Amino acid sequence: MPDHDRVEGAAKQMGGSLKEGVGKMTGDEKLKAEGKADKFEGKVQNTVGGVKDSMRGDKRV
Repeated sequence: MPDHDRVEGAAKQMGGSLKEGVGKMTGDEKLKAEGKADKFEGKVQNTVGGVKDSMRGDKRV
């Protein structure tokens, strides 16, 4: 099973994409920036989870 960080990071990336899209549609620059930040944070968290999986020897990375 993938590391919890990978699952949570992927969810955060999706939420960030949604938030960024809504910000673009509404012209809300703050919401758009928050979405970009969430996407980046999710990507980092997903990467950390991938490293943890690699260290455990999980071959589904």
